[in-house]
Amino acid sequence: MKTVQPEINPKKATFLLTIGFLGILMVLFSSRLFYTIPQGFEGYIFYTFGNGLDKENVKGQGFHLKFPWDNLIKYDVRIQENMSTMEVLAKNGLTIAMELSYRYNPMPGKAGYIEENIGSNYHDKIIIPEIRSVSREVIGEYLPEELYSTKRETIEDEVYEKTLIALERKFINLDAVLIRDVTLPQTLQDAIEKKLKQEQEALEYDFKIEKAAKEAQRLEIEARGKANANDILNASLTTNVLKDKGIEATIKLAESPNSKVVVVGSGDDGLPLILGNN
Repeated sequence: MKTVQPEINPKKATFLLTIGFLGILMVLFSSRLFYTIPQGFEGYIFYTFGNGLDKENVKGQGFHLKFPWDNLIKYDVRIQENMSTMEVLAKNGLTIAMELSYRYNPMPGKAGYIEENIGSNYHDKIIIPEIRSVSREVIGEYLPEELYSTKRETIEDEVYEKTLIALERKFINLDAVLIRDVTLPQTLQDAIEKKLKQEQEALEYDFKIEKAAKEAQRLEIEARGKANANDILNASLTTNVLKDKGIEATIKLAESPNSKVVVVGSGDDGLPLILGNN
């Protein structure tokens, strides 16, 4: 007995082979087809068979699809912080070691221009040289003691403003510039500290003088007040008033159970003399 082989439909077979082939391609190229932009990032597509880098069509956070032959470029657009240590010359020619910190990020929606014109290492190519150049220019206008004490915030503001203008032309934001540390030659540092101490002592001495002057003024006003009060009191104490007060005091003493009063004649002012008071 012959076995009958099932007839294979060519169209169905072709369809299954096509699906299987596409499935294999999907598995092999899934990492090239699908991509996710994480939080705080932007994505840009480089179209291999198109017009190259698409700088305007920004891929935001989430899941996306692309052709496997196109390339994805991700940019972190969150604020980042970095530090730079340098030696600069002050106005008087002395060398100062300084440490700066600064915060920056690509302008949102403009990282494609950074990628095309500079590249992903824009920090090393643009930001560091610009920060150092502006810092040397600004600090060269100040004396070391000004950087060390009174003008620190002013210098930070000048470095920030001048650097910001240069970086904005490259589509980079500058959030802040801070002077973290300043190291002066030891002899100069000792001299500045001595000068600051002397200024503080002078301010303290001026404060003591001002305090003493105010105290003297207070005592003078207090004495003048007492003198005026005494003048008013003396003007009101007539002979009759004094006699009346004396009589009242004599009566109270006479009524006191603890006192023995002996009146002998009278005094020059007409008031009784009190003797034997216990």
